[in-house]
Amino acid sequence: MDYNEKISRKSFLKASAFALAAPMFSKLNLDVKAPSPIGLQLYTLRNEISKDLLGTLKKVSAIGYKEVELYGYSDGKFFGKTAKEMKKILGDLGLNPVSGHYGAGVENKTAKGTLSNGWQKAVDDAAELGQKYVNCAYLTESERKTIDQYKSYVDLFNKSGEVAKKAGLQFGYHNHDFEFKKIGSELPYDYIAGKTDPKLVKLELDLYWIVKAGLDPVALFKKYPGRFPLWHVKDMDKKDGSFAEVGTGSIDFAKIFANRKLAGLTHFFVEQDVAKVPPGASDRNKLQECSEDESLA
Repeated sequence: MDYNEKISRKSFLKASAFALAAPMFSKLNLDVKAPSPIGLQLYTLRNEISKDLLGTLKKVSAIGYKEVELYGYSDGKFFGKTAKEMKKILGDLGLNPVSGHYGAGVENKTAKGTLSNGWQKAVDDAAELGQKYVNCAYLTESERKTIDQYKSYVDLFNKSGEVAKKAGLQFGYHNHDFEFKKIGSELPYDYIAGKTDPKLVKLELDLYWIVKAGLDPVALFKKYPGRFPLWHVKDMDKKDGSFAEVGTGSIDFAKIFANRKLAGLTHFFVEQDVAKVPPGASDRNKLQECSEDESLA
C-alpha cells in the first residue's frame, strides 16, 4: 500500500459508519453476540459511492465488512451495474449483498424496479446478485396520506412477498417513524405488521426511528415475535433527539440485543442517515478492535 492509499484509507476510516459503531459493540455484554458479521447499509456512503463506486467498496472491504445492504436499484441496474457485473465486483471484494432497498413506486409509476413497476425483474436481479432479502425502503409523503393507502399496501406487500418467495427470497418492510403516527384513530403500522402475511412480509426494524416514535423495540418483538430478521443500528442524541454517534446516545442497545432471539434477528446493518461526527473525531483503534473481535463474528 503506497502513501497516497494510506492517506485515502485513513480519511475514509474517520468518516465511516463502522467507526461510529465501534463504541457500541465494545460496551455490549460478552453474552450479547452478533448473529452475523456486522453489516453496512451502503446508503451511509451515498456521497462517496456517487463519486467512486469501486473505490468506496474496496475501502468498505478493507475496513473489514463482510455484509452490505444495497439501495438505489433502478431500471435493472445496481449503481449503474447489471446484477452480473455487481455480483462480480462484490464477490471479488468478499462482500455479501445480504439485502437491498426498493421503492414502492405507487405514486411514481414511471420508475422501474419498484414494487409497482418491474418488481419481477427487480426480484430476479436480486436473486442473481445473491441477496436474501428485498425490502420496501420508504413510502413517500404522497404515498402515506390516508389510512386507505395503508390498507391497499397489505395486498401490495403480500403480492410482493409472493414474488420474492418464488425466487427464494424474503420480502420485508423498513420503517421510519411516520408509520407509528395515528391517522384518525388508526395506526398505519398495524396494517403493515398486523394485516400482512407474516410468512410473506418480514419487518426490517430501524432502531432509531422506532425509538424516535416513542416506542419500545422489545414491546414490538413481543407483539410480533420472529418478524424482525433485519435491523438498522443507529443512535439518538440525548439532548435533541437527532442522529448520534452509535454508543453515545440514549438508545439501550444492550437491552434490545438481549431480545434478539425473540425478534428473530439474523442480520443487522450500521447506518447513518446524517453523520454529525466531524472528520478526525472517530477512534481508529476502537475500529480495529471491533473488526477483530471474534465475539462479534
